[in-house]
Amino acid sequence: MNSYCSVASEYPLHDAYHSTEYGFPQRDESVLFERLCLEIMQAGLSWGLVLRRRETMRGAFAAYNVDRVAAMGEADEARLLADPGIIRNRLKVRAVVENARRVQAMRESHGGFARWLDAHHPREKEEWVKLFRKTFKFTGGEIVGEFLMSLGYLRGAHSEDCPVYARILTSRPPWYVSKRDK
Repeated sequence: MNSYCSVASEYPLHDAYHSTEYGFPQRDESVLFERLCLEIMQAGLSWGLVLRRRETMRGAFAAYNVDRVAAMGEADEARLLADPGIIRNRLKVRAVVENARRVQAMRESHGGFARWLDAHHPREKEEWVKLFRKTFKFTGGEIVGEFLMSLGYLRGAHSEDCPVYARILTSRPPWYVSKRDK
């Protein structure tokens, strides 16, 4: 099986994501929330489909502004489920809205989503999965693993021979920093 690094360059959408986003640490709440939402939307589908619909979903979900998504109600759900440009799955749409509310609560409990992640790092993937299942909706092992790799909390986003890997290390991802501190 080919790694994502070896095949991403063959597809422009994948290459852009692979080379500039995947595995790079992020702190911005809307970026963190978008990544979580994209991973939820990907469940059972191809990553290519998610990337092709990414811009439309960004518009549909208010640029992943947590407060605006958390305020969405039944009329918004109906609008979203009628939008052919997004991934129209009722459980996933409801999870996005509910998870926005849970991210809002993290502001009070931890000072925000990024600080919540930091407060629980480092952990093994299995521990993260348990924590996410208790905290968020629609978050299984693959969703959690990919979300955390995409943000540098778990290693494995890039193979060590991938040119992006060296750039990732200069951004000091959490997995690398915690590994060096041991």
